[in-house]
Amino acid sequence: MCMIERFLKDESAATAIEYGLIAAGIALAIIGAVNTLGSSMSSKFTDLSTSIK
Repeated sequence: MCMIERFLKDESAATAIEYGLIAAGIALAIIGAVNTLGSSMSSKFTDLSTSIK
């Protein structure tokens, strides 16, 4: 019975889940920024390439 009480009071797994959610949120923000900047930068490089030729 003591082991069950200790298991129920243990919050270390909750902390790991919180860190995982934070990491996932940061990854989504980075992916969104790269997608937004990627298309913008692609058009800039195309314009630059055209002007050099």
